[in-house]
Amino acid sequence: MNYDVFNGDADGICALHQLRMAEPREAELVTGVKRDIKLLARLVKKSVTDADITVLDISMDSNKEDLLSLLSGGNRFCYVDHHFAGDIPDSPQLHATIDPSADICTGLIVDKLLGGRYKAWAVVAAFGDNLYDAGRQAAEDLDISSKELAILQELGELMNYNGYGRIVSDLHYSPEALYKAVQPFNNPIVFYNTSEVLARLKDGFTNDMARARAIEPHSETEAGRVFLMPNETWSRRVAGVFSNEKAREKTNKANALLVDNGDGSYLVSVRAPLENKQGAVDLCRRFPTGGGREAAAGINALPADQVEDFLKAFHTQWLPEDKGQKTDE
Repeated sequence: MNYDVFNGDADGICALHQLRMAEPREAELVTGVKRDIKLLARLVKKSVTDADITVLDISMDSNKEDLLSLLSGGNRFCYVDHHFAGDIPDSPQLHATIDPSADICTGLIVDKLLGGRYKAWAVVAAFGDNLYDAGRQAAEDLDISSKELAILQELGELMNYNGYGRIVSDLHYSPEALYKAVQPFNNPIVFYNTSEVLARLKDGFTNDMARARAIEPHSETEAGRVFLMPNETWSRRVAGVFSNEKAREKTNKANALLVDNGDGSYLVSVRAPLENKQGAVDLCRRFPTGGGREAAAGINALPADQVEDFLKAFHTQWLPEDKGQKTDE
């Protein structure tokens, strides 16, 4: 049995699409909303053994216990990711390619592994992960116009937008459905120009972002800005793309978005300053359910009684040392 386990955002979908164009195989898809990252637990629950499992764009650190359990069951892994991994298990059954550098995403890692065979989809992945410089640099190897490059950028943004929500029903399309929609297309520009799914994503993106852009910062300092959003489906859907947009708007500042989960906790998205793409995962991992990577990280359920502690930590995380740089307490 084969399993393809992947993050439900643009990066995870584009990474898997590249890999399966190069190495086609029938596999059971295992995915979820962007923040649903403990996906290997589903395979443990099913008591999967002696299977070939591909994992893309999912934190190994967050899945370590389940990974070890599945390895003990004789499963074989191809694991490709760009998030914090922690200690990587030493097993002949695990082939891991992990690169947590700030300017890379899983789609770009797969692109390197495949020798650039489907680079246009890697460019889409990079734009989806807010890696605009990396996306443009990768696109230099493609013979495309500036208009076509803009299409790859918009496609990455729309696919990433579709991945955010508390549950799959918050999304316009399930990640499985969106992945299956791109499967027939070697060329993402052809997908953009002919697929029926894009119209729905464009309309949703336009409407949701109009609401989000009307919100003023809750607080702003020299180091960063914080935005608060209500417990609404549209708020959850824009969490990623809105945070990315704010990061590009003021490249010298960090940005944090807190969305009310409606249960006494907050969904948090953090973007480090684009001029200093480090520290986001360090900040978020100090709080329950926090994780991510250096440039972009988040907290799935920040308890309401820890919001003030988070705000204090956020506003000092990127201060210069002579102005109260954060401590490691």
